[in-house]
Amino acid sequence: MGLLRIMMPPKLQLLAVVAFAVAMLFLENQIQKLEESRSKLERAIARHEVREIEQRHTMDGPRQDAALDAEEDMVIIYNRVPKTASTSFTNIAYDLCAKNKYHVLHINTTKNNPVMSLQDQVRFVKNITSWKEMKPGFYHGHVSYLDFTKFGVKKKPIYINVIRDPIERLVSYYYFLRFGDDYRPGLRRRKQGDKKTFDECVAEGGSDCAPEKLWLQIPFFCGHSSECWNVGSRWAMDQAKYNLINEYFLVGVTEELEDFIMLLEAALPRFFRGATELYRTGKKSHLRKTTEKKLPTKQTIAKLQQSDIWKMENEFYEFALEQFQ
Repeated sequence: MGLLRIMMPPKLQLLAVVAFAVAMLFLENQIQKLEESRSKLERAIARHEVREIEQRHTMDGPRQDAALDAEEDMVIIYNRVPKTASTSFTNIAYDLCAKNKYHVLHINTTKNNPVMSLQDQVRFVKNITSWKEMKPGFYHGHVSYLDFTKFGVKKKPIYINVIRDPIERLVSYYYFLRFGDDYRPGLRRRKQGDKKTFDECVAEGGSDCAPEKLWLQIPFFCGHSSECWNVGSRWAMDQAKYNLINEYFLVGVTEELEDFIMLLEAALPRFFRGATELYRTGKKSHLRKTTEKKLPTKQTIAKLQQSDIWKMENEFYEFALEQFQ
Protein backbone atom coordinates (compact mmCIF):
# COMPACT_ATOMS: atom_id res chain seq x y z
CA MET A 1 0.00 0.00 0.00
CA GLY A 2 2.90 2.33 0.81
CA LEU A 3 4.22 1.83 -2.73
CA LEU A 4 0.83 2.67 -4.21
CA ARG A 5 0.71 5.98 -2.30
CA ILE A 6 4.14 6.94 -3.57
CA MET A 7 3.20 6.17 -7.16
CA MET A 8 -0.19 7.98 -6.89
CA PRO A 9 -0.53 10.81 -9.45
CA PRO A 10 -0.56 14.37 -8.04
CA LYS A 11 -4.23 14.87 -8.94
CA LEU A 12 -5.23 11.75 -7.06
CA GLN A 13 -3.12 12.83 -4.08
CA LEU A 14 -4.92 16.18 -4.06
CA LEU A 15 -8.30 14.45 -4.26
CA ALA A 16 -7.32 12.20 -1.35
CA VAL A 17 -6.34 15.21 0.76
CA VAL A 18 -9.59 17.00 -0.12
CA ALA A 19 -11.61 13.87 0.70
CA PHE A 20 -9.85 13.56 4.05
CA ALA A 21 -10.51 17.23 4.86
CA VAL A 22 -14.20 16.85 3.96
CA ALA A 23 -14.44 13.75 6.15
CA MET A 24 -12.87 15.63 9.08
CA LEU A 25 -15.28 18.55 8.64
CA PHE A 26 -18.19 16.11 8.57
CA LEU A 27 -17.00 14.46 11.78
CA GLU A 28 -16.52 17.84 13.51
CA ASN A 29 -20.02 18.86 12.43
CA GLN A 30 -21.48 15.63 13.82
CA ILE A 31 -19.63 16.11 17.14
CA GLN A 32 -20.95 19.69 17.37
CA LYS A 33 -24.50 18.44 16.74
CA LEU A 34 -24.09 15.86 19.50
CA GLU A 35 -22.88 18.58 21.89
CA GLU A 36 -25.87 20.76 21.01
CA SER A 37 -28.21 17.80 21.53
CA ARG A 38 -26.64 17.12 24.93
CA SER A 39 -27.10 20.78 25.95
CA LYS A 40 -30.74 20.73 24.80
CA LEU A 41 -31.31 17.53 26.78
CA GLU A 42 -29.78 19.06 29.92
CA ARG A 43 -31.99 22.15 29.58
CA ALA A 44 -35.07 19.96 29.02
CA ILE A 45 -34.27 17.94 32.15
CA ALA A 46 -33.84 21.16 34.14
CA ARG A 47 -37.19 22.50 32.87
CA HIS A 48 -38.85 19.19 33.73
CA GLU A 49 -37.44 19.32 37.27
CA VAL A 50 -38.70 22.89 37.72
CA ARG A 51 -42.19 21.83 36.53
CA GLU A 52 -42.18 18.94 39.00
CA ILE A 53 -41.27 21.32 41.83
CA GLU A 54 -44.05 23.71 40.82
CA GLN A 55 -46.59 20.86 40.64
CA ARG A 56 -45.65 19.69 44.12
CA HIS A 57 -46.15 23.21 45.43
CA THR A 58 -49.65 23.47 43.98
CA MET A 59 -50.85 20.11 45.35
CA ASP A 60 -53.45 20.31 48.10
CA GLY A 61 -53.46 18.33 51.30
CA PRO A 62 -50.92 17.74 54.08
CA ARG A 63 -47.26 18.07 53.22
CA GLN A 64 -45.59 14.70 53.44
CA ASP A 65 -42.39 15.59 51.63
CA ALA A 66 -39.48 16.39 53.96
CA ALA A 67 -37.99 18.63 51.27
CA LEU A 68 -41.09 20.80 51.37
CA ASP A 69 -40.82 21.08 55.15
CA ALA A 70 -37.22 22.16 54.68
CA GLU A 71 -38.40 24.85 52.28
CA GLU A 72 -40.72 26.23 54.95
CA ASP A 73 -37.66 26.61 57.20
CA MET A 74 -35.69 28.40 54.48
CA VAL A 75 -34.05 31.81 54.95
CA ILE A 76 -32.52 33.87 52.13
CA ILE A 77 -30.18 36.79 52.83
CA TYR A 78 -29.63 39.39 50.14
CA ASN A 79 -26.83 41.58 51.51
CA ARG A 80 -27.32 44.22 48.86
CA VAL A 81 -24.47 46.36 47.59
CA PRO A 82 -25.60 50.01 47.15
CA LYS A 83 -26.44 51.14 43.59
CA THR A 84 -26.45 47.72 41.96
CA ALA A 85 -30.22 47.64 41.15
CA SER A 86 -30.80 46.27 44.67
CA THR A 87 -34.01 48.25 45.26
CA SER A 88 -35.36 47.15 41.89
CA PHE A 89 -34.80 43.50 42.76
CA THR A 90 -36.04 43.83 46.36
CA ASN A 91 -39.31 45.35 45.14
CA ILE A 92 -39.97 42.11 43.27
CA ALA A 93 -39.54 40.15 46.51
CA TYR A 94 -42.03 42.47 48.24
CA ASP A 95 -44.54 42.08 45.42
CA LEU A 96 -44.32 38.28 45.49
CA CYS A 97 -44.24 37.61 49.23
CA ALA A 98 -48.03 37.52 49.76
CA LYS A 99 -48.65 35.34 46.72
CA ASN A 100 -45.79 32.93 47.44
CA LYS A 101 -46.35 33.05 51.23
CA TYR A 102 -43.05 34.16 52.72
CA HIS A 103 -41.88 37.12 54.82
CA VAL A 104 -39.67 40.00 53.68
CA LEU A 105 -37.62 41.75 56.36
CA HIS A 106 -35.30 44.74 56.05
CA ILE A 107 -31.99 44.58 57.94
CA ASN A 108 -31.44 47.91 59.71
CA THR A 109 -27.97 48.50 61.11
CA THR A 110 -26.74 51.29 63.37
CA LYS A 111 -25.96 54.39 61.25
CA ASN A 112 -26.38 52.18 58.16
CA ASN A 113 -22.98 50.67 58.92
CA PRO A 114 -22.38 47.56 56.77
CA VAL A 115 -20.36 46.03 59.64
CA MET A 116 -22.10 45.02 62.88
CA SER A 117 -20.57 44.86 66.35
CA LEU A 118 -19.95 41.36 67.72
CA GLN A 119 -22.93 41.75 70.05
CA ASP A 120 -25.19 42.71 67.14
CA GLN A 121 -23.83 39.83 65.08
CA VAL A 122 -24.87 37.38 67.82
CA ARG A 123 -28.34 38.94 68.02
CA PHE A 124 -28.69 38.94 64.24
CA VAL A 125 -27.77 35.27 63.89
CA LYS A 126 -30.04 34.26 66.78
CA ASN A 127 -33.02 36.22 65.43
CA ILE A 128 -32.74 34.88 61.91
CA THR A 129 -32.28 31.23 62.89
CA SER A 130 -34.83 31.02 65.73
CA TRP A 131 -37.64 33.35 64.58
CA LYS A 132 -39.91 30.58 63.28
CA GLU A 133 -42.88 32.91 62.79
CA MET A 134 -40.90 34.73 60.10
CA LYS A 135 -39.98 31.65 58.09
CA PRO A 136 -39.67 31.22 55.22
CA GLY A 137 -37.94 34.59 55.19
CA PHE A 138 -36.22 36.91 52.74
CA TYR A 139 -33.86 39.32 54.52
CA HIS A 140 -32.27 42.26 52.72
CA GLY A 141 -30.02 45.12 53.71
CA HIS A 142 -26.72 46.92 53.09
CA VAL A 143 -24.66 44.66 55.33
CA SER A 144 -21.48 42.74 54.60
CA TYR A 145 -21.36 38.95 54.50
CA LEU A 146 -21.58 37.19 57.87
CA ASP A 147 -20.38 33.62 58.41
CA PHE A 148 -23.11 31.88 60.45
CA THR A 149 -20.96 28.81 61.15
CA LYS A 150 -18.81 30.90 63.51
CA PHE A 151 -21.81 31.03 65.83
CA GLY A 152 -22.42 27.29 65.90
CA VAL A 153 -25.31 27.36 63.41
CA LYS A 154 -25.82 24.06 61.60
CA LYS A 155 -28.28 25.23 58.94
CA LYS A 156 -26.95 28.36 57.26
CA PRO A 157 -29.12 30.84 55.36
CA ILE A 158 -28.92 31.03 51.56
CA TYR A 159 -26.89 34.04 50.44
CA ILE A 160 -27.55 35.78 47.12
CA ASN A 161 -26.28 39.09 45.71
CA VAL A 162 -25.85 41.28 42.63
CA ILE A 163 -22.77 43.30 41.70
CA ARG A 164 -22.05 45.92 39.07
CA ASP A 165 -19.22 47.35 36.98
CA PRO A 166 -17.29 49.27 39.69
CA ILE A 167 -17.01 52.61 37.87
CA GLU A 168 -20.64 52.56 36.77
CA ARG A 169 -21.67 51.80 40.34
CA LEU A 170 -19.61 54.71 41.72
CA VAL A 171 -20.95 57.17 39.12
CA SER A 172 -24.51 56.13 39.94
CA TYR A 173 -23.90 56.57 43.67
CA TYR A 174 -22.22 59.95 43.13
CA TYR A 175 -25.25 61.40 41.33
CA PHE A 176 -27.72 59.61 43.62
CA LEU A 177 -26.30 61.51 46.61
CA ARG A 178 -26.88 64.80 44.77
CA PHE A 179 -30.11 64.31 42.86
CA GLY A 180 -31.85 61.28 44.35
CA ASP A 181 -33.90 59.01 42.11
CA ASP A 182 -37.40 58.37 40.83
CA TYR A 183 -38.17 56.00 43.72
CA ARG A 184 -38.50 58.67 46.43
CA PRO A 185 -38.19 61.95 44.49
CA GLY A 186 -39.15 64.21 47.41
CA LEU A 187 -36.45 62.94 49.76
CA ARG A 188 -33.57 65.36 50.35
CA ARG A 189 -30.21 63.71 49.69
CA ARG A 190 -26.96 64.25 51.56
CA LYS A 191 -25.17 66.16 48.78
CA GLN A 192 -28.21 67.96 47.38
CA GLY A 193 -27.30 71.32 45.88
CA ASP A 194 -23.83 70.20 44.78
CA LYS A 195 -23.92 70.62 40.98
CA LYS A 196 -20.37 69.44 40.33
CA THR A 197 -20.23 66.71 37.68
CA PHE A 198 -18.39 63.45 38.23
CA ASP A 199 -15.84 64.48 35.59
CA GLU A 200 -15.14 67.75 37.44
CA CYS A 201 -14.83 65.88 40.72
CA VAL A 202 -12.24 63.47 39.31
CA ALA A 203 -10.32 66.28 37.59
CA GLU A 204 -10.10 68.17 40.90
CA GLY A 205 -9.22 65.07 42.93
CA GLY A 206 -12.41 65.26 45.02
CA SER A 207 -13.05 62.82 47.87
CA ASP A 208 -16.49 61.66 46.65
CA CYS A 209 -15.02 60.25 43.43
CA ALA A 210 -11.63 59.11 44.72
CA PRO A 211 -10.47 55.58 43.78
CA GLU A 212 -10.88 54.60 47.45
CA LYS A 213 -14.64 54.97 46.98
CA LEU A 214 -14.52 52.07 44.53
CA TRP A 215 -13.58 49.74 47.40
CA LEU A 216 -17.03 48.42 48.31
CA GLN A 217 -18.03 45.25 46.51
CA ILE A 218 -14.95 43.34 47.68
CA PRO A 219 -15.50 44.14 51.40
CA PHE A 220 -19.24 43.38 51.12
CA PHE A 221 -18.36 39.85 50.01
CA CYS A 222 -15.30 39.54 52.22
CA GLY A 223 -17.18 40.05 55.48
CA HIS A 224 -16.88 41.58 58.93
CA SER A 225 -13.13 41.23 59.45
CA SER A 226 -11.37 44.60 59.73
CA GLU A 227 -8.95 43.46 57.01
CA CYS A 228 -11.90 43.24 54.59
CA TRP A 229 -12.28 47.02 54.82
CA ASN A 230 -8.57 47.73 54.51
CA VAL A 231 -8.57 49.46 51.09
CA GLY A 232 -6.48 47.54 48.56
CA SER A 233 -6.06 44.40 50.67
CA ARG A 234 -5.15 41.40 48.52
CA TRP A 235 -6.29 39.10 51.35
CA ALA A 236 -9.71 40.77 51.30
CA MET A 237 -10.11 40.12 47.59
CA ASP A 238 -9.06 36.49 47.93
CA GLN A 239 -11.54 36.04 50.78
CA ALA A 240 -14.29 37.76 48.76
CA LYS A 241 -13.65 35.37 45.85
CA TYR A 242 -13.68 32.39 48.20
CA ASN A 243 -17.00 33.45 49.74
CA LEU A 244 -18.56 34.13 46.33
CA ILE A 245 -17.72 30.58 45.22
CA ASN A 246 -18.38 28.70 48.46
CA GLU A 247 -20.91 30.69 50.49
CA TYR A 248 -23.23 32.26 47.90
CA PHE A 249 -26.01 30.36 46.16
CA LEU A 250 -26.05 32.81 43.23
CA VAL A 251 -24.41 36.15 42.43
CA GLY A 252 -25.75 38.06 39.44
CA VAL A 253 -24.68 41.25 37.71
CA THR A 254 -26.73 44.42 37.27
CA GLU A 255 -26.16 44.37 33.53
CA GLU A 256 -27.88 40.95 33.29
CA LEU A 257 -30.50 41.31 36.01
CA GLU A 258 -33.26 39.54 34.09
CA ASP A 259 -31.11 36.43 33.67
CA PHE A 260 -30.35 36.50 37.42
CA ILE A 261 -34.09 36.63 38.20
CA MET A 262 -34.85 33.82 35.73
CA LEU A 263 -32.24 31.57 37.35
CA LEU A 264 -33.61 32.28 40.83
CA GLU A 265 -37.14 31.50 39.70
CA ALA A 266 -36.04 28.17 38.21
CA ALA A 267 -33.90 27.20 41.20
CA LEU A 268 -35.96 28.61 44.11
CA PRO A 269 -39.60 28.72 42.95
CA ARG A 270 -40.80 28.68 46.56
CA PHE A 271 -39.73 32.34 46.73
CA PHE A 272 -39.42 33.52 43.15
CA ARG A 273 -42.28 31.90 41.23
CA GLY A 274 -43.62 34.63 38.92
CA ALA A 275 -40.57 36.90 39.33
CA THR A 276 -39.49 36.92 35.68
CA GLU A 277 -42.94 37.84 34.41
CA LEU A 278 -43.27 40.51 37.09
CA TYR A 279 -39.90 41.99 36.15
CA ARG A 280 -40.81 42.13 32.47
CA THR A 281 -44.35 43.45 32.79
CA GLY A 282 -44.59 45.17 36.18
CA LYS A 283 -46.01 48.68 36.06
CA LYS A 284 -43.15 49.88 38.25
CA SER A 285 -40.89 47.92 35.94
CA HIS A 286 -38.99 47.73 39.22
CA LEU A 287 -36.25 49.84 37.76
CA ARG A 288 -35.07 52.60 40.06
CA LYS A 289 -33.24 55.32 38.16
CA THR A 290 -31.08 58.18 39.39
CA THR A 291 -32.84 61.42 38.46
CA GLU A 292 -29.88 63.15 36.84
CA LYS A 293 -26.73 61.37 35.74
CA LYS A 294 -24.01 62.33 33.26
CA LEU A 295 -21.83 59.58 31.87
CA PRO A 296 -18.10 60.13 32.54
CA THR A 297 -15.71 60.88 29.69
CA LYS A 298 -13.12 58.40 28.46
CA GLN A 299 -10.43 60.54 30.10
CA THR A 300 -12.16 60.31 33.48
CA ILE A 301 -12.57 56.55 33.18
CA ALA A 302 -8.93 56.16 32.10
CA LYS A 303 -7.76 58.14 35.13
CA LEU A 304 -9.70 55.93 37.55
CA GLN A 305 -8.49 52.80 35.79
CA GLN A 306 -4.91 53.73 36.59
CA SER A 307 -5.50 53.03 40.28
CA ASP A 308 -4.68 49.67 41.86
CA ILE A 309 -8.02 49.83 43.70
CA TRP A 310 -9.96 49.89 40.44
CA LYS A 311 -7.84 47.03 39.10
CA MET A 312 -8.72 44.89 42.13
CA GLU A 313 -12.43 45.76 42.17
CA ASN A 314 -12.61 45.18 38.43
CA GLU A 315 -10.82 41.84 38.77
CA PHE A 316 -13.40 40.80 41.36
CA TYR A 317 -16.28 42.01 39.16
CA GLU A 318 -14.96 40.06 36.15
CA PHE A 319 -14.47 37.02 38.38
CA ALA A 320 -18.13 37.25 39.47
CA LEU A 321 -19.27 37.80 35.89
CA GLU A 322 -17.37 34.71 34.74
CA GLN A 323 -18.98 32.57 37.46
CA PHE A 324 -22.45 33.89 36.60
CA GLN A 325 -22.11 33.33 32.88
